Amino acid sequence: MRRPLLSVAATATGICSLLALKAHHPADTPGGPTAPAGPGTSGAASGTLASGTYTGDAVDTRYGRVQVRVTVSGGRLTDVTVVRAPSENERDREIAGYAVPMLTGEALTAQNARIDTVSGATYTSDGYVRSLQSALDRAHA
Repeated sequence: MRRPLLSVAATATGICSLLALKAHHPADTPGGPTAPAGPGTSGAASGTLASGTYTGDAVDTRYGRVQVRVTVSGGRLTDVTVVRAPSENERDREIAGYAVPMLTGEALTAQNARIDTVSGATYTSDGYVRSLQSALDRAHA
């Protein structure tokens, strides 16, 4: 009789401890990432994108700089070109080689910088998104 009571008490204590934990939110961390703006916006005030070509900021990542250039036509994102990507060694080039086309496809589909990170290319993805957002901010009319 004693053993089942101890098991139930230990289980209840463990569950209460887990429920007391607070979820981690990266935005709560100083210098942590912040979420891009909602769908249909580029992060700036609501409006349309002005036609033209805009180069985003060169973003330093752990493995090198990432920079993109966007082309906007008729208020729509029509092309994203990578100006810089990590390329110091073969592995950097391999990661950029598979991540960049995926990120570009997602950006063109989403028409904003709210795109998923490519697994295995987290730093490159983060740099891409930040550079893309800065280019879209410049394109905002």
